Amino acid sequence: MPARRLPRPPLRAWLWTAGALALALVAVFLWRISDARATSSTTAPPPTAATGFPGDDLTRAWSATGSPLPDQVVQSGRVIVGSRHGVSARDPRTGREVWHYTRANVRLCGVTTVDGFVVTAWAPNRRCNEMVALRADTGVYSWTRNVNFRPDVRLTSTAGSVLAVSPTGVVDIDPAGDNIRWRYHSPSGCGLGDAVAGTSGMALLQFCPGSEVQQVRLLDALGGTERWTHDIQVPPGGSPHLAGADGPVTVQVGGEVQVLAAKDGRVEDTVPLPAGDARAHPAETPAGGTLLLLARGTLFSLDPSTGAVRWQQPAAGLPDALPHAGAGQPAVLVPESGAFVAVDAGTGAELRRLSAPGLPAGGRTAVVGRTVVYRLPGTVLAYR
Repeated sequence: MPARRLPRPPLRAWLWTAGALALALVAVFLWRISDARATSSTTAPPPTAATGFPGDDLTRAWSATGSPLPDQVVQSGRVIVGSRHGVSARDPRTGREVWHYTRANVRLCGVTTVDGFVVTAWAPNRRCNEMVALRADTGVYSWTRNVNFRPDVRLTSTAGSVLAVSPTGVVDIDPAGDNIRWRYHSPSGCGLGDAVAGTSGMALLQFCPGSEVQQVRLLDALGGTERWTHDIQVPPGGSPHLAGADGPVTVQVGGEVQVLAAKDGRVEDTVPLPAGDARAHPAETPAGGTLLLLARGTLFSLDPSTGAVRWQQPAAGLPDALPHAGAGQPAVLVPESGAFVAVDAGTGAELRRLSAPGLPAGGRTAVVGRTVVYRLPGTVLAYR
């Protein structure tokens, strides 16, 4: 008996099969080029509290290169390091990576740390169009939002605010959520030469081509409203630079630093600067109950209310508060040539000297238990 021929599937079955195969191929292709496939994320348990005090003879325990780096690399007991395609957290004691968040097909535009968060900006295309926030201690995802920033955006922060700064304006974002609080656009034809965030607000240095005057403008951190504007005569052969806005606003103008009152912008004091490398911009940080200003290799302690100079001494970088200096009084750890020096925050008197051979200049200090973390442009060093 001849074998029965099976009936041929109807045309619609062939069409369905072809469609299913096409969809599968498209899905595989989209997965291969998708952001999900290119994203790698790990998390970690929170760190234990760091204890102890750095020893008298420090050696370099580990180092890491990174770009971009946050202004404050230490947050919630982690050292935060950025790279072209991601951000990672390291153990301050060992330098071992404890969590990371990377995206192989996207460029990291900027990173800042504040209030226990690591806030990042990303460029899926030419512009920096996306922000992602992670918990600094664990790397756990917090939020994402779409934005529309320029490719040269820079992230900075102060308590309660993340600010995205570009040459044409500023955007304020809530670090604990993803909402944009306010935007500031520089006047048509003008730009921003400098911007710093501090406890007193957001200080901007605004310029207009052809003008011999630049404006220091202080904005309210939460509302973005203008509090005051101060005109500065541009010195020959140089541009002003903002140092900080923690208490008074400090701005370097030629061979001096003007201390502007946070309330109304009037000049409260001026600090003459020593001769030194004029290319090194001033920097400022509050620590140990005083306002510390670094300019041209000299550290000035300023009264946070009036800006008056309390003491000054040579320094290789910005200090950090040192709560356990051994004498009971507030202290700060000042980087010098070949050493970190614990000094009395009120008087500048030396309390203790911690040897650190080969310590480079131009860094920012952070103390985590027995480890001193030293942030340089593009590099993080740890001493124990």
